[in-house]
Amino acid sequence: MRVVLAEDLFLLRDGLVRLLEAYDFEIVAAVDNGPSLLRALVDERPDVAVVDVRLPPTFTDEGLQAALQARRQVPGLPVLVLSQYVEQLYARELLADGSGGIGYLLKDRVFDPDQFVESVRRVAAGGTAMDPDVVAKLFAKDTGPTGSLARLTPREREVLALMAEGRSNAAIAQSLVITERAVIKHTSNIFAKLDLPVSDDANRRVLAVLAFLK
Repeated sequence: MRVVLAEDLFLLRDGLVRLLEAYDFEIVAAVDNGPSLLRALVDERPDVAVVDVRLPPTFTDEGLQAALQARRQVPGLPVLVLSQYVEQLYARELLADGSGGIGYLLKDRVFDPDQFVESVRRVAAGGTAMDPDVVAKLFAKDTGPTGSLARLTPREREVLALMAEGRSNAAIAQSLVITERAVIKHTSNIFAKLDLPVSDDANRRVLAVLAFLK
């Protein structure tokens, strides 16, 4: 699997390269600034991009903006964004085009290699991988009577939150201490209440997550 990596700190960039290569990823470009990232994404068209939000020259949201511009030129380009802090605006910008293949993790998650690599693979496959802290903050903004979650029961909201993190039905069942059959029932209810069209289950899960996160 081909990866473009963007991180301005040399030690972290080098560590991420070594980590991903240890899991059989091919690093086709490892850059340290926004303009170089945009060129690499458009030229290389990798299977997935792993991008630090803050890059030179502005050190604001240069990495995110380069990734968004690349997705406009290469529709569906999978992007996993890494950030030091939870920024709701970053998450919403990343999700604005309504397609899958997106992730937003706090940098602390990198220290769990298996979890991090699983997130990279999930995003590359067109799924979502949202940090639990990001999900929690977005949920807090959408729990009012007019929010998109108003039609969901508390349990359905719990299931949707875990779906946003990218968990499977089995993992959701284990986390909530319920059966997989119960999880399937809850996800079916979520799809119906969010008026999602019939499609394969994987795609409907992404659509459900995007409907909520947007």
